[in-house]
Amino acid sequence: MKNANSLLIMLSLFFILKSNAQSNVDFGIKGGLNFTFFKVPEAQFGNNIETEIGFYSGLFADFEIDNTVSLQPEILYIQLNDFKFLNAPIYAKFLLSNRLSFMAGPSLNYFFDFFTNKFKVRGDIATSYYITDAIDIHLKFVVGFNEVAPNGLFIGAGYKF
Repeated sequence: MKNANSLLIMLSLFFILKSNAQSNVDFGIKGGLNFTFFKVPEAQFGNNIETEIGFYSGLFADFEIDNTVSLQPEILYIQLNDFKFLNAPIYAKFLLSNRLSFMAGPSLNYFFDFFTNKFKVRGDIATSYYITDAIDIHLKFVVGFNEVAPNGLFIGAGYKF
């Protein structure tokens, strides 16, 4: 119930901001599959990579700086079985062609119940291809910087309002 109320509040705020936004700001939703790789050191035997598959969904804003550069912050809810966290990348987005863009930037993460230190910073790189002016498919890779750090591959779609 708490998650449903939080989602309702986020969506309400999103639509209020959208109705008051200037024309150089776009808002949208996105979601898809998340493949997370946990890097666990094992003495002298090297690394044992554990993989989990889950889903993600969330909201984004795209603040146009000029015709080829924008700033795109996102807030994503990610779930892998019982493992849940929030991912908030802040992308510098570069339009490479009419339909293709490249994004890179830091990612702020809050892990609800997995790590003792619940806040982690990671790095993201991503690309998106716009099928239409409103619909895109995207791929992003997230790199963790800690000894036990989940790295992730995200594959999904987005819709710009």
